[in-house]
Amino acid sequence: MADWTDELPQAAREYLEGKRLDEVECIIADLPGIARGKALPASKFAKQKHFHLPDSIFYQTITGDWGEAAGETGFIEQDMILVPDMSTASAAPWTGDWTLQVIHDAYDREMQPIPFSPRNVLKRVVAAYEARGLTPVVAPEMEFFLVARNTDPGQTIQPMMGRSGRPAAARQAYSMTAVDEFGPVIDDIYDFAEAQGFEIDGITQEGGAGQLEINLAHGDPVQLADEVFYFKRLIREAAMRHNCFATFMAKPIAEEPGSAMHIHHSVIDRATGRNLFTGEDGGETDAFYHFIGGMQRHLPSAIAVLAPYVNSYRRYVKDHAAPINLDWGRDNRTTGIRVPLASPEARRVENRLAGMDCNPYLGIAASLACGLLGLEEQQMPEPECTTDSYQSESDVPQVLGDALDLFEEAPKLHEVLGPEFARVYAIVKRAEYEEFLQVISPWEREHLLLNV
Repeated sequence: MADWTDELPQAAREYLEGKRLDEVECIIADLPGIARGKALPASKFAKQKHFHLPDSIFYQTITGDWGEAAGETGFIEQDMILVPDMSTASAAPWTGDWTLQVIHDAYDREMQPIPFSPRNVLKRVVAAYEARGLTPVVAPEMEFFLVARNTDPGQTIQPMMGRSGRPAAARQAYSMTAVDEFGPVIDDIYDFAEAQGFEIDGITQEGGAGQLEINLAHGDPVQLADEVFYFKRLIREAAMRHNCFATFMAKPIAEEPGSAMHIHHSVIDRATGRNLFTGEDGGETDAFYHFIGGMQRHLPSAIAVLAPYVNSYRRYVKDHAAPINLDWGRDNRTTGIRVPLASPEARRVENRLAGMDCNPYLGIAASLACGLLGLEEQQMPEPECTTDSYQSESDVPQVLGDALDLFEEAPKLHEVLGPEFARVYAIVKRAEYEEFLQVISPWEREHLLLNV
């Protein structure tokens, strides 16, 4: 076994130093971003080069139902070939034994990438940049809530009980005292992240009750998506150790702000090594404006990927810490597209529309795809918004059904993400939406039962 463990990433080797590896979790993200796969004894993992799962895992809705997306062959659940990417080998430090997780890539029988596997979708978009001599760079920000355990879906979600014995309080953004309330959970998050070799750029209290934000250092889009995928599991496990839940729902508590996955983008010109958004004089380039212009034109069609559930659209509320339109502005947090304060070398564009409930591979892929289309089309954006963008009209879809309509009618976006992915995604999400429409909500029973 030493043959392959010697080649593990440094953090994984340090985690196992002096220990006996018991198990390897072979995992892959499905469309919602749930980890699917198999757990193998370490001795068996050492002897195999791949394993199989049926392609139907990508046809499942979040409820476990199925979209009719199997194509011409019908629903025969063909096996995919899942090949480990050993650069992703990472500790699972919350387990009772010594366990590693390894993310796998999905291929068909001809060893062609499965086009609707989310990690492959993101790789396709990155390859489209590379074919043009460009390297995309991203930095995601993860917002989430720590909430009281909720075992009855009929009950509203409540803030968790803090260290003080009082429920987490809202409107305490950036408060260190508020962060201290969750100290034991945060300590485990840091410990787990260190064991997995992840660099946390910072952690802050956000505006919601029990809402935190973790920032990750900028880097390669696939690697950062892997980290967000891992982090969601890591944070959930840390929370459950302390009798609370971590939730990445876009809007878990009605009166509180929602949770976003803000995505910062820059692009490196490989020929020069320079930030494509910054000229030799330090000023903003045409490419910088074209990237923003592409986001303004194409993000409406990508919202169904960035906001993938009916709950996602409850986040887009005026004056509630989430954008309602596609305005852009410098250092303006009311706009959907923000240019943060930064040196010329670090000039970047932030997409504030993505919810934390999106699949990180697909959210980053869709956001980068919109910017790439802008670089190709070379059209300038609308004039900069220098005031409160909430005073402007909303121009993003308000419900998932409308967002899916726009997504299904976006051939340019499909070409970048992959037409087969777009077909499968639309079918699965449409099935999920139609399933939701059959549910009668408490609001309907309360206000319609005896009044209409």
